[in-house]
Amino acid sequence: MTKGNFPVDKLKGIETPFYYYDIELLKKTLKIVKEETKKYGFIQHYAVKANANRRILELIASEGFGADCVSGNEVKTAVNSGFPASKIVFAGVGKTDKEITLALDLNIFCFNVESLPELEVINELAAKKGKTAQVALRINPNVDAHTHEYITTGLNENKFGFSMAHLDSVLDTLKSLKNINLIGIHFHIGSQIEDAHTFEPLCARVNELQDFFEEKGVKLELINLGGGLGIDYEKPNENPIANFPEYFELFSKQLKLRSGQIAHFELGRAIVAQCGSLVTKTTYIKHGESKSFVIVDAGMTDLIRPALYQAYHKIENITSDLPVKKYDVVGPICESSDFFAKDYELNETERGDLLVLRSAGAYGEIMASQYNCRELPKGYFSDKI
Repeated sequence: MTKGNFPVDKLKGIETPFYYYDIELLKKTLKIVKEETKKYGFIQHYAVKANANRRILELIASEGFGADCVSGNEVKTAVNSGFPASKIVFAGVGKTDKEITLALDLNIFCFNVESLPELEVINELAAKKGKTAQVALRINPNVDAHTHEYITTGLNENKFGFSMAHLDSVLDTLKSLKNINLIGIHFHIGSQIEDAHTFEPLCARVNELQDFFEEKGVKLELINLGGGLGIDYEKPNENPIANFPEYFELFSKQLKLRSGQIAHFELGRAIVAQCGSLVTKTTYIKHGESKSFVIVDAGMTDLIRPALYQAYHKIENITSDLPVKKYDVVGPICESSDFFAKDYELNETERGDLLVLRSAGAYGEIMASQYNCRELPKGYFSDKI
């Protein structure tokens, strides 16, 4: 039996909870991203933090994408999964000496640098190795992404990046850093941005900064716009692929790239979110005084986004066609925040039914924990079950 894109009979034979990945959808998504970036001469680095499942990474690498990493282990994982070091960018506000040294040894493409002390440390470590590190300055453009406060990153007072007010002093310092090669500027204003027009102020600010750097006699090879494109969590069946054509066209029209400059992007969620679902089994149906609870064997340890961000994931009972009832869908973790939805309409649910939490391919499996000594969920693939 198949319900939607889920082979129910095959999934019933797998121990829950687990992640199920629709490989065909991922391939279709990658094809569209490749077509759109090629159209404008853009370069895409996949944001590894969204999902680092080895099979997912290998597939993305095989399609020629670069990687955007935010830790030394992500850099290592990307290289081991087939991403060339020459296509890896390394961001993050707290890069350790060990991580920087690793990246220098691998000869990665570029460090996205977020503070003056970091620039000085990279210069020092590169000098010891007789190397020159390519860097892009992450600049906070003071653009409001109109998204959840925990995933807004482009305002002035933020732990990420340089404030525009400090750029003069940064450029002065760079003159003395002989083992640093400034090749670009980098931005990331936030995540899960559903309205592409939100990026218009970013383009305007980038154009202004281009003028600033030219006046200072600094030639930039690349402009890295980060990521942030959102997906449709409420209607994953109707909108399984993000609106990449609108997204890339906006930057093509509104960015004033100089001759020879290349725009780079670091999309993650928009590429992998819709291909992944968390599959969980109903353990109990509990009837309270005014509510009914569907207690499942997945919890916040398997998908933390609802507890962390109050995030919404569409939930479907793929083993029931009974009339709809309202439930609180909760997990087994000993925390009051361990619930996936309240007063949620599901087909009438019974012990043993399989539920799927959709759009969980990004920040799902990668953020799983072993709190309460639970086992980590495994990943399975549509073409290999």
